[in-house]
Amino acid sequence: MSLRRTLWICLLLAAASPSSALALTPAAPDTSKASPSVLIVLSSAGRDGGKTRPGFEMDELAQAWGIFVDNGLQVKLASPAGGKVEADAYNARDAANARLLAHAGVMAQLEATARIDELDPAAYDAVYVVGGKGAMLDLAEHPGLAALLGRVYDRGGLVAAVCHGSAALAEVRLADGRRLIEGRRVTGFSAEEESVFGKKWSQAFPFVLEDGLRARGARWVEAPLMMPMLAVDERLITGQNPYSTHAVAEALVRGLGMTPQPRVPDRDEASLALLQRALAGSATAVTELADAPARFHPELIGIIGHYQLQLAQDDAAVRAALVAMDLAAPYMTAPELSLSRAEAHRRLGRRDQARSLLDRVLATHPQLPEAQALMRRLDE
Repeated sequence: MSLRRTLWICLLLAAASPSSALALTPAAPDTSKASPSVLIVLSSAGRDGGKTRPGFEMDELAQAWGIFVDNGLQVKLASPAGGKVEADAYNARDAANARLLAHAGVMAQLEATARIDELDPAAYDAVYVVGGKGAMLDLAEHPGLAALLGRVYDRGGLVAAVCHGSAALAEVRLADGRRLIEGRRVTGFSAEEESVFGKKWSQAFPFVLEDGLRARGARWVEAPLMMPMLAVDERLITGQNPYSTHAVAEALVRGLGMTPQPRVPDRDEASLALLQRALAGSATAVTELADAPARFHPELIGIIGHYQLQLAQDDAAVRAALVAMDLAAPYMTAPELSLSRAEAHRRLGRRDQARSLLDRVLATHPQLPEAQALMRRLDE
């Protein structure tokens, strides 16, 4: 299985942890309701599991929905067209997804979502926009959704989005005519991430997400490729990619004046937190992984390092990618990872380390063209 395909499987198991945030200004509680109400917005675009036309990311729905209901929030699902909505391909055995799929009430809502244009903004304390490439096709320029988000915010509510869901913020204006995102810290699926994972559909988008939000005045912030990132600016909450979903959902709960219920991080969330500790110089990251490998997802760590190396522009970025790949290397047999590690050493001027890795690859894959080509570069 290729590294690219493996990473997409990892993305279907997405999780997140907080990376960077400002203090959130809580919305004023509405004492007329038993508990706060959150509207979850989904793309209507999906067809054939995302093959014919991309839709929404089930992981970004399921993980946030689980946090919302565990904290006693009322949840309603909506979409531009209303009615049945379709997710892109996902892993039904993932714990968060399996939990949602087993819930008759939410599954009934997915078969008959409310139509955005028919909703009353006054009924919701917060709106959470789910990502997926479909968001770029029907949420990015939906006048009714933009109006609803602006009115919810003007009334003191929270507006949250994750990954491509941040596209829904592009045309939101407040009562005074200003754009909601103007001058605010905002994140979403980065142009760097789009360049690696969005090539199939990005030509159909009205704009590249990062470029479009920057052009509209957002103060764009981001983490390295596929690392979690949370941005909170007053009552506007955004997350960079699927691995930021938990952080966005819990920030929304906090913004409603509540303390999120304790939970156990899933494998991907724990893995990226482990990688963050390793990048910060932790001397225990390697032993943490060795002592409890089943708790983590080392393949995810290695593959992120592999792709980060492809985009690295300086030695610091190369070294960071190598930290990730070295951490995962004992648990991955794919020769591509060893080749990437060898290339990282070559770029850092460590020819002996690069040659040692290549010798091991060629011992088991003597005809691998990429290994032969890299060895020739070392011999030049």
